Amino acid sequence: MASATLFTNVRPAGRAATDILVRDGRIVPAGEPAPAGAAVVDGGGALMLPGLVEAHTHLDKTLYGMGWYRNEVGPRLIDRIDNERTMKRTLGIDPARQSARQVVLSVGHGTTHIRSHVDVDTEVGLAGIEGVMATRERYRDIVDIEIVAFPQSGMLVRPGTVGLMADALRQGADVVGGLDPSGIDRDPKGHLDTVFGLADSFGKPIDIHLHEGGELGAFAVELTIERTKALGLQGRVTLSHAFCLGMPDVAAVDRLIEGLREAGIHIMTTGPASVDAPPVKRLAAAGVTICAGNDGIRDTWGPYGTGDMLERAMFVGMRNNLRRDDELQLALDICTHGGAAVMALDGYGIEAGCRADFVLVEAETVAEAVAGHPPRRLVVKGGRVVARDGRAMAEAP
Repeated sequence: MASATLFTNVRPAGRAATDILVRDGRIVPAGEPAPAGAAVVDGGGALMLPGLVEAHTHLDKTLYGMGWYRNEVGPRLIDRIDNERTMKRTLGIDPARQSARQVVLSVGHGTTHIRSHVDVDTEVGLAGIEGVMATRERYRDIVDIEIVAFPQSGMLVRPGTVGLMADALRQGADVVGGLDPSGIDRDPKGHLDTVFGLADSFGKPIDIHLHEGGELGAFAVELTIERTKALGLQGRVTLSHAFCLGMPDVAAVDRLIEGLREAGIHIMTTGPASVDAPPVKRLAAAGVTICAGNDGIRDTWGPYGTGDMLERAMFVGMRNNLRRDDELQLALDICTHGGAAVMALDGYGIEAGCRADFVLVEAETVAEAVAGHPPRRLVVKGGRVVARDGRAMAEAP
């Protein structure tokens, strides 16, 4: 017998209250009667949104649940990278345990899909990859996790890392990561040739951390556009952070945005408060897909983060001066459909035929949900309730 659940009195995307029937993990067309014996779940008139998509985080190195870490590191990027590599051993950061803790936290807030960058380097080897893969398997019924093999300490400057990246992809990593081709590896052509070469060899998409600002960052964007077109990887490349798109030279940024659109390159932003940031309204108007993520959550880089992607939508809105209700809808779309497009999720959404991955929020409208990120009444994954009142029903170690 097909498994079925009727979710009553819910308001999809703020529309009038209705009942939603789910059968075998998918939303059934309106009007189809619930079968005898179907479970019934009261939605309480809550706003129904598609499952939130955490499109950029670092599950393997959160300190969540480990007590307070006194941060006295910086100010350079390389200072944070080197310190983190040391602290992994000093603090005993177990990637499986810590990733599980963050996953359970995020699911409670309504996240149903996660893309996690996981460190690969010559000191930790594939320990992070293996730990997050264990978490992916352990919690596969409540969240989908995509793993990016991420050379946090650089590739070319640390011989042996490229081989480890290939090993990570063979073992099940889903995406090829990269990092600041000039600022870290000091060889933009070599770095990008290596990243795109791995993607071509293994048939994987790409997601590159690009912190480099101004003209240096713009140069990396141009090189990425060239390679994406040359290898026919349109729609399979993401530039994360892309701070250079926030530089004051409007004409130069517009040229980059047009190049991104032509190459089908996606942009990930966290809506950062203290650095230049990609202009999401201009990117969206040009047809560039934008996603968002919480980045590091309470780690050796910084103490902030709750894992709440509705809160992140608020940060994106605040950083980009999104005030109108339709602009707040854009902020939500970045944290839902944008992430789903970047991760190429099948059947994502809250329409008939979509996978039943959704969240019920105690809010009147989408704009209120973003501005106030109120409590999540229920989180549903594959038609099953996996969190209630902001807490996942699964246990964390």
